[in-house]
Amino acid sequence: MSLADFWLHSDAFSLFLALVLLGLSVASWVVIAWKWRLLRRVQADVPRSIAAFWQAPHLTAAREQLPAFDRDRSLLPLVEATEQPLMGTLAGAGLRHEQLTRTLRDALHEVLRRLQWGQTVLATAGSIAPFVGLLGTVWGIFNALTGMAEAGQLTVDKIAGPVGEALVMTAFGLGVAIPAVLGYNLLGRRIGQIEAELEGFAHDLRGLLAGKD
Repeated sequence: MSLADFWLHSDAFSLFLALVLLGLSVASWVVIAWKWRLLRRVQADVPRSIAAFWQAPHLTAAREQLPAFDRDRSLLPLVEATEQPLMGTLAGAGLRHEQLTRTLRDALHEVLRRLQWGQTVLATAGSIAPFVGLLGTVWGIFNALTGMAEAGQLTVDKIAGPVGEALVMTAFGLGVAIPAVLGYNLLGRRIGQIEAELEGFAHDLRGLLAGKD
């Protein structure tokens, strides 16, 4: 069945479900393409940025040269968080290593929220698209059988065509869900690898700064 035939023979509800699946598909592929490019760049920059930071002769030089390596600001927010004045606030109360733990944790969470953006879209598309497609199939079969029952002609050859057309919605739903689930898993794995490196850097940075006091 061609797209034109589906458009002409489907009712408003079936077209609405098809548009929902189309929207989920477009959103999923946009997120996958954008995040794949972003995470590939971040995954390459983070090790180089960490190496450049620790190879610098002193902290000021490390801070100055970090922007040249950290194009997507994955490490810079952590370093900047340790430079914020905390005196006169509750955040400045307590021991130095406790202050650093708090500020680095907050900065790390902010970076990870940015890297994880779009994962909800992929998870939503992967979880609901098959059910939207199945709903479209059930609705199409119901309409086909109702129409044939009203016409008084219920034969196998007359059922096969409408039922086959309705099953296209199930295939469409799976075609949306499978790339979304694969993208979610692959991108999530990359985010996990980056998160582990950032956590290690934050731990080492806290040790460096806490030891200087």
